[in-house]
Amino acid sequence: MKRALYSLLWFCGMPLVLGRLLWRARRQPEYLAHLGERFGRVTPPAGPCIWLHAVSVGETRAAQPLIKTLLSTYPEHRILVTHMTPTGRATGKELFGKESRIQQAWLPYDLPWLARRFLRSVRPACGIIMETEVWPNLMRQAQVADVPMLLANARLSARSAKGYARLGGLAREAFAAFRLIAAQSAADAERLCQLAGPAGQGSVSVTGNIKYDVEISPALQALGASFRQLAGQRPVMIATSTREGEEALLFEAFARQAPAEVLLVLVPRHPQRFDDVAALAQRSGLSLQRRSDNAPIAAHTRVWLGDSMGEMAAYYAMADVSLIGGSWLPFGSQNLIESCAAGVPVMIGPSSFNFTEAAEKAIEAGAALRCADAAGGIAAALALLANTTRREAMGQAGLAFCKQHGGASARLMQLVRQLLPGTA
Repeated sequence: MKRALYSLLWFCGMPLVLGRLLWRARRQPEYLAHLGERFGRVTPPAGPCIWLHAVSVGETRAAQPLIKTLLSTYPEHRILVTHMTPTGRATGKELFGKESRIQQAWLPYDLPWLARRFLRSVRPACGIIMETEVWPNLMRQAQVADVPMLLANARLSARSAKGYARLGGLAREAFAAFRLIAAQSAADAERLCQLAGPAGQGSVSVTGNIKYDVEISPALQALGASFRQLAGQRPVMIATSTREGEEALLFEAFARQAPAEVLLVLVPRHPQRFDDVAALAQRSGLSLQRRSDNAPIAAHTRVWLGDSMGEMAAYYAMADVSLIGGSWLPFGSQNLIESCAAGVPVMIGPSSFNFTEAAEKAIEAGAALRCADAAGGIAAALALLANTTRREAMGQAGLAFCKQHGGASARLMQLVRQLLPGTA
């Protein structure tokens, strides 16, 4: 009954869903590309297939080491990677576009007949869902089709757990439908067990965070070196994956506190906001250039806007210190592991519920500092720029921190082999 009501709500809400899709397409026309895929009309892969769902940018980047291992371990299989956002799909194309065995598509809307059409077309040997993108009808149809499902790199904040718990038995049934669940941390595992209930608790294990295993390609390392040359001898402070409302706070504090020689590289989380953020910087009295201009950074430029996709590792490679977006207002933070992996000291704000364990462990390891607000983050970053010894020590601590917590990819592959026995 609950699933029927859920499906009815989806069906009745489809005009609103499509209206929202059209609204988003005003800024990102890619939302309307391959529209049939959103209704389950996916080109069938040519041969046996492993399906992996990575909703957006972070999940797609995180999946990189796992996909690399899947390709080598299962040479007869193709990999279908599904997404929900154009930025996720663009990131996938950037990372995997040259690999002929990888196919990309949208995940269909969560109506039972659309999920059924998708699974009948794809016929995956197994399904892997990155992090916590769990849809009740999709999971039910995977059960009916006997597709073994793995929830990989799963994280579940206390806030998200409460949201799922409101769905009651519908959420419990969806999580229990996973054959295996690989949690990032013990706290995530405990919350996932509570959601899955007795039927699903035996499927939950802790494998760690796969984001510690992401490797920086030589091409991005070279690009980062070229970015650093553009900055010359100037100290570089980077603010990455910033969210709406945070840029104004950072720009105000930077304009007030930072000496003219310090360069702020700012990379917004969502590409549709690039123009708005550029205008905001200029209104804040900060001279700005854009990465997309492909021009040398002038000595008087205060802000270099990272308005490109797939180059985050290169931006980190040019930085001396970093401020992590999503943490300065109550968004729960974005990924700080990338900064640590680049040996760049981290400033993180008060909100980090999406990366609680990683943030706490990075601070404990001496790789990150917790700051009360954006102004405090800018002040702490400036203090580190003036203290080379401490800055280098924090950078080395970040590298050691990532090395210590690596290995999740190998542990995940052990679970995949349980889903696909005798095929590797």
